[in-house]
Amino acid sequence: MLIGEYRSRLTSGNRTALPKKFREALGENMIITRGFEGCIIVVSPKQWKKILSEAASGPFVSGSVRDTSRFLIGGAYEVALDRQGRFVIPSSLKEYANLSGEVCFLGLLRWVEIWSVDFWEKRKTYLARHSSEIAERLASIGEV
Repeated sequence: MLIGEYRSRLTSGNRTALPKKFREALGENMIITRGFEGCIIVVSPKQWKKILSEAASGPFVSGSVRDTSRFLIGGAYEVALDRQGRFVIPSSLKEYANLSGEVCFLGLLRWVEIWSVDFWEKRKTYLARHSSEIAERLASIGEV
């Protein structure tokens, strides 16, 4: 199951180890791409197909569909784990998420996010301060 928060190190070669709990759920081959709010997302090939159908299912003439496709699909890479459960984060994604030194992995049921520890701490503080407001917005979505 993809849940929990784990820390790992990013080497000078942009290599990091996927937490063992996530390896079991994702398998040895994964897709990584830009995520929202400045993180990287990691998904299994099966979940990637679901994301593709959601992101690119609208009409080609829609600017939002094209932009979402550019953002998610244009920044995607297929990666494979080595025997120690490590993989290389492409330079473009490392730069996008401002990764260096220690990184944070978050399991969110359907996907894993990789955050710069500094960015994650700021985001976590924001979430703690605004959790009630966020919950209210979610509740109103279900009422429509």
